[in-house]
Amino acid sequence: MSNKVKKVVLAYSGGLDTSVILKWLMETYDCEVIAFAADLGQGEELTTLEEKAKETGASKVYIEDLREEFVRDFIFPALQANAIYEATYLLGTSVARPLIAKRQIEIAHQEGADAVAHGATGKGNDQVRFELTYLSLDPNIRVIAPWRQWSFRSRSDLIAYAKDRGIPVPVTKEKPYSSDRNLLHISFEGGILEDPWAEPPEDMFVMSVSPEAAPDTPRNLMISFESGVPVAIDRKRLSPAALLETLNRIAGENGIGRVDMVENRYVGIKSRGVYETPGGTVLHIAHRAMESITLDREVMHLKDALMPKIAELIYYGYWFAPEMEVLRKAVEETQRNVTGDVRLKLYKGNCMVMGRRSPYSLYSEDFATFEADRVYRQSDAEGFIRLNALRLRIRRMMEEKGHRG
Repeated sequence: MSNKVKKVVLAYSGGLDTSVILKWLMETYDCEVIAFAADLGQGEELTTLEEKAKETGASKVYIEDLREEFVRDFIFPALQANAIYEATYLLGTSVARPLIAKRQIEIAHQEGADAVAHGATGKGNDQVRFELTYLSLDPNIRVIAPWRQWSFRSRSDLIAYAKDRGIPVPVTKEKPYSSDRNLLHISFEGGILEDPWAEPPEDMFVMSVSPEAAPDTPRNLMISFESGVPVAIDRKRLSPAALLETLNRIAGENGIGRVDMVENRYVGIKSRGVYETPGGTVLHIAHRAMESITLDREVMHLKDALMPKIAELIYYGYWFAPEMEVLRKAVEETQRNVTGDVRLKLYKGNCMVMGRRSPYSLYSEDFATFEADRVYRQSDAEGFIRLNALRLRIRRMMEEKGHRG
């Protein structure tokens, strides 16, 4: 089978795994390998990546800044849906994979490649997310997943292989956990975090200070929305990526966005994950507040019922599935009037809504007041209650009749 592969596009980060994979692909399949790295705001040094990939054997290297597309076309649609997996996880890694895989397929077509490869292991979610996207965009593409094929079983095996092949992998002290970062969050899992009783070490966190170390003075800010999309902070309009970067800094300084959870992976394994999502946490709270005055009650409740399914589809990797397309269009329809401003107070790990306003607000002081008004007659409530109680009355009457019989 190996001689059937001529050119592979590899999702490349420059770390130990993908550096070894690059060389392993060349040796196993005797093929040309093109390395592709996506800048999603991970904060890693990308300047030496091209040199490193070529030194390992890549015939060509793509390093692309996808930050604006990531926030605009992936993070914000998930925000509009209020998508949160298992009521806790804001899907920072999940929502990034379809963009990486989409661009990988586009490069494969551009370069005439007949295969794509990734460095995800055979136990996690990412293998599914990458490959479902690959195959939904190109049903005939060859997918190579080295971790499911090769004989390596540990980091030590990979280091030995890299040394033997002269692969430039920096020798650094291994972190006692693995991490993945982008503009929405940073995740930590594995190693010392595999014990769900063990507290994460404070020096592990990158994007936020602890609530105890946060300033003693609250930070007030205002977020403006247009059709469910955040567009400005304190009246200053920003691009999607710049807005999220700014919120990450402000919220992180105030100890907001830390999550520690045990989640259910798609493959059936429970996994403990620790996340920092400072800006995303603030946006979710603000967006929900904006919807509270602009969405009709039944539309809101229907949307809330759809949210767990949308979050599940994103987590499992079905971003480009037909059911996801239908749900996204439904969400977009609900967001037409989700426009206005939300005032927030950030203080020691808490994000509190202080006010909300919208030109499309369905809230009216005239209707909500306890004083006399023109649209609501309190006497009408008696009939409303009796009609809604009818089935309850009938059930009790039948039960009593049965007891007497």
